[in-house]
Amino acid sequence: MADSTPLLSDSDKPPELKRPPRSLDETIERCIGGFGWLQIFQAILVSLAWVFDAQQTFISVFTDAEPSWHCTDESVCNSFSNICQLPKSSWSWDWPAHTSIISEWGHQCSTSFITGLPASSFFMGCLVGGLVLATLADSTLGRKNMLLFSCLMMSLSSILTVFSSNIWIYSSLRFINGFGRATVGTCALVLSTELVGKRWRGKVGVVGFFCFTLGFLSLPVMAYVNRGSSWRTLYLWISVPTILYCILVHFLVPESPRWLFVKGRKEEAVTTLKGMAQTASALTMSFSNVLIEQESLDDNVDIYSSIRILLNKRWAAQRLSAVMVTGFGIGMVYYGMPLSLGNLSVNLYLGVTLNALSELPASLITFFLIGKINRKDSILGFTILSGVCSVLCVVMGRVWPSLQIATELISFFSACAAFNMALIYTLELFPTCVRNSALSMVRQALVFGGVFSPLLVAAGRKNNLISFGVFGIAIGICGLPLIGLPETKGGIICDTIDEEEHKQNQKGAAAIPILA
Repeated sequence: MADSTPLLSDSDKPPELKRPPRSLDETIERCIGGFGWLQIFQAILVSLAWVFDAQQTFISVFTDAEPSWHCTDESVCNSFSNICQLPKSSWSWDWPAHTSIISEWGHQCSTSFITGLPASSFFMGCLVGGLVLATLADSTLGRKNMLLFSCLMMSLSSILTVFSSNIWIYSSLRFINGFGRATVGTCALVLSTELVGKRWRGKVGVVGFFCFTLGFLSLPVMAYVNRGSSWRTLYLWISVPTILYCILVHFLVPESPRWLFVKGRKEEAVTTLKGMAQTASALTMSFSNVLIEQESLDDNVDIYSSIRILLNKRWAAQRLSAVMVTGFGIGMVYYGMPLSLGNLSVNLYLGVTLNALSELPASLITFFLIGKINRKDSILGFTILSGVCSVLCVVMGRVWPSLQIATELISFFSACAAFNMALIYTLELFPTCVRNSALSMVRQALVFGGVFSPLLVAAGRKNNLISFGVFGIAIGICGLPLIGLPETKGGIICDTIDEEEHKQNQKGAAAIPILA
């Protein structure tokens, strides 16, 4: 019969019988090193948050689109006419006016600033939300509560968007939506990977990328089913399931045991690990000799302590700045390439479909190679390949236009793969106490790179060198700072700053010096 004594009772034994201290990573590996069905279910359930993340990110492609129109009075109207110079009685929308905010609120002749304000507001909300909410998952709320908070804010703001009466209210709610959405992917990635053992960490992380692609591809299906219906219907379709998802996560997914240990909540962490244990011996294992330097953590620090730690430690600041610079270049291409399809000699709808589908092989390659290839080398390879193919888009446009779309797809595919690998590399590069904050900052750099993409795309309508040329140079150069960072494949994930510094000091020849 299993010993019923408390798990935290190892101090009563004589010194010669006491177990030597174990690291937190080793202890958790002994409990959840395998990959049971419960862990599979929980990891997939957490990763499904990426589906709703993608839907909220790209929904404006349909809700904010300018619908097609036709002439009703051919005496004053033809297909080449400027709609803004025609009397309203001479033309009509092909679909009911309520299918888009542009047609419903009569903004077909408004400036690009007005029509683009909702999408811009969403990404500005993402930037602000990422900065404000970045550290809450590491400091006070935890991974699970932060994920629930973000998903609920994202969903509720979408429901309120349905009641918008003008573009100004609509844009404000899109800002709030982006604010809430900012940390969804980060929290889902960190929580899902901290619920499994080291062997499965990388592959579980890739599941989220599959879910993001699934969410992206689900939007055209929903939009097609609801064609002719109000744009408000599409918002309801993506917001109501998110609320149901939050209910499932609340009852079926535990908090990260790593985070609970780091925050000094040992009893909760032990209870969580007992529920996730893969072997009977793990249920009676003592946790009293877990080597984790709790005294180095201050439970009363403010929510920005994680960022201060990252900036105050030279090695952490070097790592963070390097991966953020790389993320900026990747984000510029990742968000910019689909926008640039209108500048190519290819059918726009075909190009968008191929770009969306190219995320699937990128995720597949990441999934199957994650345990075999070095993280740093793969990111460098993908960024260089993306940069070369982006520059080739300019060359092919002048000498062989039919191959331009092929080089564009390779460039976008490489950026997608680099995007996936960069996130996994980041979560392995930083200890638990600051991991969520570091990953959030890298995602902010990705979004920040995307902010500049529309400007380059607009300038590139007359000269592709300004768009594709800059994209290629940017992602190629921005990947180079990774050369000085350490490789993390197969390494031990640390939980505190002191543990990370101790590990690096033991290696002796670390790529980045560890300075207190």
